[in-house]
Amino acid sequence: MKNKKTLVSIVIPCYNHDSFVQDAIQSVVDQTYKNIELIIIDDGSKDESVIKIQEMIDVCRERFTRFEFRSRPNKGLSATLNEAIKWCDGKYYAAIASDDIILQHKTQIQVEYLEDHPEITSLSANVDIIDENNNSVGSIRRPTKEAFFKEIFLSNFLLTPPQMHRLEAVKSVGGYNENVIIEDWYMWLKLAHSGKRIMFLDDVVCLYRMHPTNTSKNTIALLKSQIQICDDFKDSSYYYYAVYKLERQIISELYKENGNRLSYRYKKLISKIKYYLFNLKNYKL
Repeated sequence: MKNKKTLVSIVIPCYNHDSFVQDAIQSVVDQTYKNIELIIIDDGSKDESVIKIQEMIDVCRERFTRFEFRSRPNKGLSATLNEAIKWCDGKYYAAIASDDIILQHKTQIQVEYLEDHPEITSLSANVDIIDENNNSVGSIRRPTKEAFFKEIFLSNFLLTPPQMHRLEAVKSVGGYNENVIIEDWYMWLKLAHSGKRIMFLDDVVCLYRMHPTNTSKNTIALLKSQIQICDDFKDSSYYYYAVYKLERQIISELYKENGNRLSYRYKKLISKIKYYLFNLKNYKL
């Protein structure tokens, strides 16, 4: 019966999340949508993540249409996702971080939407935020709307944990860029820039976990990575404004960390901002 519906590929890349990975896997097991293949790659974890995943292999083999698990030395998140994509056989593709949880209805809601809207390539949605002990600490709520390149480029408002894509679309833009640390934003940008249509749904479909080891807490490194990504879209009329905003944010973060001890780094950033301001005369909303 489960094979009568469209196959969905769900990928869990894991790195040092032995405290959370079983919850992530279980959340995929609990999906109301049945025809799922689950692909897990442990990216060289140094904790007991592999043992935790192995404890759930029998459950996964029983539950999923297809189940694959690989453990190998560390290559990085983007390389791991690209490796997993090569294994995927589904019409639709979604990745879930090994410390997040997807709600039971996520796959069902998103597959139904994409089946009913063939013109849409990708989906994001709302999330609730939890801590390392599963306590609710917040939420992100936005209304249903189509997401266009301009707003993705200027605000990076799309959420990745609740993502789902048509697999062929992800492959058509070359998969993930292995040279950046914000691989998800770059993917959204490449899809939108190539003319693919993206929709943000107002459904809450995921629990996004905040904890001390989240890479997203290194704000300055993430902002610098965003600037690196922006450089690949210099042909956009929004380029100078986007980089100007990011440089301003970096200065703000530096002040938070260092107070008035900015000296050379501060002057260098101010010089950059003046350059982008000069070029903003070519920027049109």
